[in-house]
Amino acid sequence: MLMFCLSGIVLNHRELVADINVGRDYLPDDYKYKDWNLGLLRGSVRCNDNNVFIYGNSGVWKTDSTGHSVSDFNKGLPEGADFRNIKAMVQVPDGSLFVAGQFGLYRNDGKGWESTPLVLSAHERISDLVLKEDTMVVVGRSYLYTSVSPYNEFSRLELKTPEGYDGKVSLFRTVWLMHSGEMFGTVGKLIMDAVAVILIVLCLTGIAYWLLPKYIRRIRRRGKTAKGSTQLMKSSINWHDKLGRYTFVILMFVSFTGWCLRPPVLIALVSFRTSAIPYTVADSDNAWNDRLRMLRYDAEYGDWLLSSSEGIFSLATLRSVPVKLEKTPPVSVMGLNVWQKDSCGNWLTGSFSGMYVWDRSRQVSTDYFTGEKAEDVAGPPFGKYAVSGYCDNIGEKPFVVEYYKGTSALYMPENLSSLPMSLWNFAQEIHTGRIYTILGQGTLIYIFFAGLAALWCIYTGFVIRRKKRE
Repeated sequence: MLMFCLSGIVLNHRELVADINVGRDYLPDDYKYKDWNLGLLRGSVRCNDNNVFIYGNSGVWKTDSTGHSVSDFNKGLPEGADFRNIKAMVQVPDGSLFVAGQFGLYRNDGKGWESTPLVLSAHERISDLVLKEDTMVVVGRSYLYTSVSPYNEFSRLELKTPEGYDGKVSLFRTVWLMHSGEMFGTVGKLIMDAVAVILIVLCLTGIAYWLLPKYIRRIRRRGKTAKGSTQLMKSSINWHDKLGRYTFVILMFVSFTGWCLRPPVLIALVSFRTSAIPYTVADSDNAWNDRLRMLRYDAEYGDWLLSSSEGIFSLATLRSVPVKLEKTPPVSVMGLNVWQKDSCGNWLTGSFSGMYVWDRSRQVSTDYFTGEKAEDVAGPPFGKYAVSGYCDNIGEKPFVVEYYKGTSALYMPENLSSLPMSLWNFAQEIHTGRIYTILGQGTLIYIFFAGLAALWCIYTGFVIRRKKRE
């Protein structure tokens, strides 16, 4: 419970801790990079001078088409690992490079990375970057930001509402926002921070009330008084009693919503939609609020393809009404990591649900690894092949990078294995229970049992203290 509370407070204030790192040398071995796994290699860009740049969740790395040597190419980027989570990279006609981090866009004209004048909307995060001729489009989670050469000014573009839009939102997202308090903005998050502090006090006072009687009895058997310890015990149970009774409802609510956000309950929540709660951050006039993920231009069809949490859409222009496409490849609820054309002109779509080859003309998707026809259903959160990256610029043939296994097709320098993790991501690993690697596959259901235990502990504590007061 203490770890849940402390990590939850950190998770609620990502911007404040974005530049704080945690060394992977202090984490379980599963958290060390190996063979470009864990998202270290998301994609690559081959430039006109035959240099190849690799990007992923720890920055940018320079190599060539052979991949025999890899060097650091992060000069100028912020030191915080959260800032170096690179979502996409492009080279513009004048040779300059652009990378999209979560919180900003950076440009490199040969003198190191520099921040661009892109101004994001409040709480907006970048999810993709694409270039069509001289038009650059930065994809936020809610808006698009467009610019033309020399890319010194960006205009915000809100996509039009698609046909059939009912204003409903994912039940999973609703529960997520309620659990963190973000549903009610900064005030809501501060309230949840206060709840976390209350839980911390309950834990400490509960432990004190459990241990102190044993200590007091031992002291008294020795013929000594234990006035100070007795007073501390009385104060502990008094605070424990009052805080627990007066905040019982919200404590149960926080524990219950947290319990719902991990498997197996999570899988059920994703399938349901509900009306947005009025006057909250989920209640937005923008039909694409926190729904945008990736964008591509299909030259063969002359349209834009938009990947979102609601599926894949087609747009004749960025100002057209998006039309949802049917018979698209399965995609994990966590979104696409790979989306590009192969040598045959088919789209490759990779996510934690696997990798698929999408023949758009025939409206057929096949499994990249087995060649079998894909089912017309949304993919599970994690499939047999959790695809986190793809590269077709290095070596004799393209290769896929799996999230856990990585790839053996490209040499990874040993010094990259201990690249730092952001404090926010570290807190997330704690909060979800994944940090307890000793449990093996049990980490997937850790929250299910830990959540039940928390609910039972809070409930029984309330019942016991109420009966005693009666």
